[in-house]
Amino acid sequence: MADNIALLIRAEAPGDYPAIEAINKQAFGQIEEARLVTALRPSLPGAAYSRIAVLDGQPVGHILFSPILIETAQTSVPALALAPLAVLPDYQGQGIGSALVREGLATLRGMGEQIVIVLGHSDFYPRFGFLPASHYGIRAPFEVPDPAFMVIELQPGALENVQGTVRYPLAFDEV
Repeated sequence: MADNIALLIRAEAPGDYPAIEAINKQAFGQIEEARLVTALRPSLPGAAYSRIAVLDGQPVGHILFSPILIETAQTSVPALALAPLAVLPDYQGQGIGSALVREGLATLRGMGEQIVIVLGHSDFYPRFGFLPASHYGIRAPFEVPDPAFMVIELQPGALENVQGTVRYPLAFDEV
């Protein structure tokens, strides 16, 4: 993205809901991701877990981090799922998605969050520090290509002795 373009990334506000829905519908070409955001919103610990990118006053991108669990042999470890990440088609390829991921992870790190899981493009997410979750013994609850199911440790040692299966909220079954 050009340095002279001012991109604002901030926590969502209730007035942003229609724009967030439109961004997700247009980015994915279907309604399911927009429905996922709506279904997950009540479970978010706060508005900071849903971030919106605004360019010249227009909402152009959105990222959501929602609570999940990693079920280990002994316990359930809290984590977050990064899903969805959406940028309006006319603004894709300009670094807006990358800015949303960087800023979102930095915000979560500052809030003390520990672990983020993503199912996504294996050529995109590693640039932010994501690694295949299988490196840590973390599995998806469904069949997925190994390189596409990734995890990042936001706090040093957060993944120490964490091995198990991710459990998503039921809302993810709709996507």
